Amino acid sequence: MGQKPVTIGLLWHTLGHGNLGVDALTRANIAILEAAANAAGRNANFVLLGTPGVLDPALTNVVQGPEARLKPLLKAQSPFFSAIRKCDLVVDIGEGDSWTDIYGARRFAFQTGTKMAAILGRCPLILAPQTIGPFDNPIRRKLSDFVMNHARAVFSRDSLSTSYLASRSLNVETAEFVDVAFRLPFSKEARVHGLTRVGLNVSGLLYGQGYTGKNELGMSINYQAFTHRLIERLLARSGVEVHLFSHVSSADFSRDDDQPVAVNLIAKYPALKLAPDFASASSAKSFLSGLDFVVAGRMHACIGAFSAGVPVVPIAYSRKFNGLFNTLDYPHFVDGKAVKDDEALAIVLDSFDRREELACDLERGQAIAESRLQAYQDRMTTIIGGLS
Repeated sequence: MGQKPVTIGLLWHTLGHGNLGVDALTRANIAILEAAANAAGRNANFVLLGTPGVLDPALTNVVQGPEARLKPLLKAQSPFFSAIRKCDLVVDIGEGDSWTDIYGARRFAFQTGTKMAAILGRCPLILAPQTIGPFDNPIRRKLSDFVMNHARAVFSRDSLSTSYLASRSLNVETAEFVDVAFRLPFSKEARVHGLTRVGLNVSGLLYGQGYTGKNELGMSINYQAFTHRLIERLLARSGVEVHLFSHVSSADFSRDDDQPVAVNLIAKYPALKLAPDFASASSAKSFLSGLDFVVAGRMHACIGAFSAGVPVVPIAYSRKFNGLFNTLDYPHFVDGKAVKDDEALAIVLDSFDRREELACDLERGQAIAESRLQAYQDRMTTIIGGLS
């Protein structure tokens, strides 16, 4: 007799998302949950719920569910509800860091409404490892408490989120693991001998001083000036080749996109190399695995390099960076909300010169990440095994 099937709804997971970080979370969590289901003697089928994307033909057990639309959700008239009721389990990853109120009322309503659909449909809801909070608005804080108290379990990916959960005295299972993207599948590429290849991910969000251009992220460095100085210093080094790569790109080229900035920087510094467009987060990680050093403003670009074994210096703009890399005992990052340009540049260039030392710290951090991910997989095996 074959394994009993289990249908898992993947809430706020998207394949082919314009932000490769969301694609990375989706592919990695599918791999983890599939392994967990197999260990529980179940055959997993997945339904993507939330933002529509582009299916991967290689993932034959994954289908696209209905898009979540706010007004039908609030009126309980959305086909989203019927899709939820057909699932044995809903695993919500919140696109990594959307379970918060810092992005405004509309996104919070989306996040809350979709979670409530699972709760009202009496489908067990798991919040997969993600950033939790902050919830600064008192009403939204109470609503988030209500949602989490009605989940089957709530898992964080960093110590700051864990501290927030502890402060709320929730009556629900909680645990801290790590960002699932460390398990993203990839193909290892060979490095080029006799040449030091540096990957530079310039965040369009930071380069344009946030969504409004008014530095609402509170950066203490002038990211644009810092980027120019870093490029000039790296290109001045003998035997160094600098590759620009984008991690966020959309059809409408919003202020958040990396690609337009990369194109403009190539025009300003013709010696730069422009990496190809990546079809998936896995292809991006494969590319990064062939580099010698990476500097990145996108967290999942940093995770891609880190988990591929490449020394990386993240440019942190939120607590999700600090919490993650402190958890991994990896202190080699620039706190872009605490240091000035000169110190930031000195940290990156010093780290470049100490690449071998960073590689040793990275190896230790990889072991921490894998241990935490195995614990998450084992916990999901138990949960899936207990489903009827």
